[in-house]
Amino acid sequence: MSQAIGNTALAYARVWHHVDASERVLGKLADKIALVLMGKHKPIYDPGVDCGDYVLVSNAKHVVVTGNKQEQKMFYSHSMYAGGLKETPYKDMMVRHPDHVIRHAVSGMLPKNRLRDKRLARLRVFSGPHMGIQGANVFRSWEDGSLPEDFDPSQITTSETLKEVMRKEHERRQTQVPLRRSRPRPLGGWDGRI
Repeated sequence: MSQAIGNTALAYARVWHHVDASERVLGKLADKIALVLMGKHKPIYDPGVDCGDYVLVSNAKHVVVTGNKQEQKMFYSHSMYAGGLKETPYKDMMVRHPDHVIRHAVSGMLPKNRLRDKRLARLRVFSGPHMGIQGANVFRSWEDGSLPEDFDPSQITTSETLKEVMRKEHERRQTQVPLRRSRPRPLGGWDGRI
């Protein structure tokens, strides 16, 4: 007999999340991304099962670090030859490869096991606001779980367009008058309707 309750295919379905890294602290941002990549936000989470979602990060070049890490942090790489250790300061890495900075931080926050590379493959980092065709896959989680009426999946999505849609939705909710129910709900729970 199966122990699964409900539609497990929907529970394991992968969703696309968008994160705007502008003025976000690197460590706190990487922690939240790692939780979503592992699937810890889902009620079906299991450490041995890869049930995490996709994460798109835009504006990686605008991420910030606290303290003196701007001057002191180093990134190391080795060529596997004697004397082949290379040190790259944080400032230079942010100029050349800002996406590697976030990927390195998220990699350090994931468990060191066989699933690590699969989880990192679902992380897409973009240095600017433009996310390309992958931006059309982003799942927008609204307060009531619905999409706005003017949602068009064929439009290319950037972090600026997401902010604009969120702002319009917030303004619409502020001006919207709450609806009254035509009849009160019974206290029992089932109201006789199917």
